[in-house]
Amino acid sequence: MIWSLIFIVNMVLLGIPSAGLFIPWCWLTGNVAPLYRATRFMLWSSCRLAGVRFAATGLERIPRDRAVIFMANHVSNLDPPALISILPGRTSAFMKRSLMQLPILGTGFRQGAFIAVDRSGSRADAQRSVAEAQRVLAKGIHITTFVEGTRSPDGRLLPFKKGPFFLAMASGAPCVPVSIHGTETILAKGSSRIKPGTAHITFHEPIDPKNFATREALMQAVRAAIASGLPEWMRT
Repeated sequence: MIWSLIFIVNMVLLGIPSAGLFIPWCWLTGNVAPLYRATRFMLWSSCRLAGVRFAATGLERIPRDRAVIFMANHVSNLDPPALISILPGRTSAFMKRSLMQLPILGTGFRQGAFIAVDRSGSRADAQRSVAEAQRVLAKGIHITTFVEGTRSPDGRLLPFKKGPFFLAMASGAPCVPVSIHGTETILAKGSSRIKPGTAHITFHEPIDPKNFATREALMQAVRAAIASGLPEWMRT
């Protein structure tokens, strides 16, 4: 548990002063960049101090001239900190509306243009989330989504949700498939114990939604790309 404790202590020691300084700064100036940079450093340093290393490949494939939708598989609660730590530029993400209403943290999420999602399953709620995501992309902010919709219990790829692909087809934003493995043993599902190890993250060539006639065809292309960067046992 020592590595988990180190992770938490560093998050608290950096998070409290960062929130106290940069959230008011964002309120006063409208500039969220210092808050985002502080958050990235907090996550990166917490991972490093807890013995987590990043082996990232394909960063050069990410377009630098427009916002993209990162579409990743999901095997651990460590996946979001790992991705945010190394992604170039600024990213938003979909988040449960209840988390957006938390004191302090919720304020930071709203300032960071995170997108609230209702779990009601209604078409109207889904359309609102997609419309908000399109506005975020139009501002030049990336969106990161875990296309399985939940963590895999055993590391194997689950069926993909349709929402991210509806957004891709509606916005025309390039999809960047991301393969993640290694985190499933560093912080296993159902465990709070961090084990030192290496998070392997592969960014694949962007996929243009305009080249596909249907969401299903786009989904299959993204799934094939993600699977190609995973160990054989995780692909099915």
